[in-house]
This record gives sequence, structure tokens and C-alpha cells, in this order.
Amino acid sequence: MLVITTPTGQIGRQLVDGLLDGEEPVRVIVRDPARLPAHVRDRVEVVQGSHRHLDVVMDAFAGADAVFWVVPPDPRAENVEGHYVDYTRSACQAIAARGVERVVAVSTMGRGIEKNAGQLSASLAKDRMIMDTGVHYRALQPPAFMENLLWQVAAIRDQGAFYWPQPGDRVVASVATRDIAAKATELLLDRSWSGQEGVPVVSPDALSFDGMAQVLSEVLGRPVRYQQLPVDTYRATMLEHGASEAWAQGLVDMALAQIKDAYDEDHRVASPGPTTFRQWCEEVLRPAVLA
Repeated sequence: MLVITTPTGQIGRQLVDGLLDGEEPVRVIVRDPARLPAHVRDRVEVVQGSHRHLDVVMDAFAGADAVFWVVPPDPRAENVEGHYVDYTRSACQAIAARGVERVVAVSTMGRGIEKNAGQLSASLAKDRMIMDTGVHYRALQPPAFMENLLWQVAAIRDQGAFYWPQPGDRVVASVATRDIAAKATELLLDRSWSGQEGVPVVSPDALSFDGMAQVLSEVLGRPVRYQQLPVDTYRATMLEHGASEAWAQGLVDMALAQIKDAYDEDHRVASPGPTTFRQWCEEVLRPAVLA
């Protein structure tokens, strides 16, 4: 039995689709089963509830051979690391109680981010908690998600621009969520691995933000520019969109860590997935902009 958390999320929904054609039974934890596509709902076992709650994960992990674990973001959280730890505490108790053999989780790429790197540091704290259970563990380590650009579709369409606090010439590795889901699928279906390791997952190309703007311009057939935001403006924008003070500061700290080369070493040693930034723009971003 494979247990999947966040089955309606960017990564989880693609992972579930990748598992449905296999022979392994799949169980999902979801707050609202109505959000599952009909073709998924009819072919998986559903445990309704939040995987933050111990009773829910205890039920879901019963008889589980492997678990896919994701801590969903909560921009309203009053403590970033506390959010990750609170979610994962229930998982660790259930892993031990139910005898789960393997866990695959979404973590983060990066060096020197154990402290003061916002959500990146919090994700590492989650990894340490899971590893302390002794379970066989693979931490998928992506850099920035290409899908983060989907939050800026309106700005790209209406202003011909996208915005972040990093310098335009700063190269920051990225990855499409489909490639993360594909690696997770591979690991969940493979019973041969053991131990505890990180698995960097990146795209074949590494572009600066100015380079991304050039690709966007070519794919969309219109000029698109990158505009660096002052850190204070970036924080204020997150607050305006409903983020808590702690979550907004965590995003700022994460951006500052990226500026300081947090991803560089891991990106060089990672085996890239198949999806280039141009391909992702053509297949995902362009339809979103034109919709």
C-alpha cells in the first residue's frame, strides 16, 4: 500500500496519476474528497482529513509500505518552522507505530541553510525529524519550482513583467513539478533502496532571471522583462496578499539564501530531469497567460 499526502497539490496530483497505472494499491489523505478528479476517486482508497492530525495519519498509515509526505504551505502560519514541525510530528509517531518501511518527502536543495533561511531551514528540520525515526528515507531536493511563475500570470500578461528580490543576472536553479512527481513515483515503486539520502531534482538548464525573461518573450511572442524588487517591497507584497509576518519574513530569508549561492553546489551534482524551462513555458505557462 502506498499512501499519498496532498493528492490535489501541484506535485501530489501528478504523482497519483503516475501511480494509477501500476499494480500497487494507493491510499490518499485529503480534506475534501470532492476535489479529487473522478478517475482518481474511483481508483484509490480515501482517508478524509488533515495529515496534520495524528488520528488521520494513524488510520492512513495502517498497512502502508511507503508514504509520500509533503508539508503544505500555510501563508497564515505564525511560526514557519513550527508549521513544518507540527505537521511532521504526527507523521513520525505514525511511522513508528505502523511500521512504515519507506518515506519519500519533498524537501529542498541547498547548502548552509540549516538556520536563518526561512522555509528552507524549516524543511530541513522536518527531514531531521523523519530521519530520527530510523525509517528508510529519500528527501527529494528541488530548487525553485517553475510553477512559482504561475502566481505572476497576471503581471506577465498585463504588465509584461515578473518580479522577485533576486538580481536579474543571478542564476537560480529551478525544476518543473512534473519532474519531482516522476522521481517520487520511481522511488515509491522501487522496494530495493534503503538508508537515508537526499535526491537533488533539477531541470536540464539553469537560467538567470533575465534569461528566463528572454525565454518568456520568445515563447509568448511579446516582450517580457524581469524586475528586481527591493526586499522591503517584496515583504510588503506578501503581507498585502495575506501572509503572516512570520511567513513573509521566511520568504525574504529564503530569497536571501538563494542570492547567497545556496543552490549552486547541489545543482552542479544533480542528475537533471527532462523538462527544460522553455518546454515548461510552452506547455504550462503560455496556456495560462492566454487563458
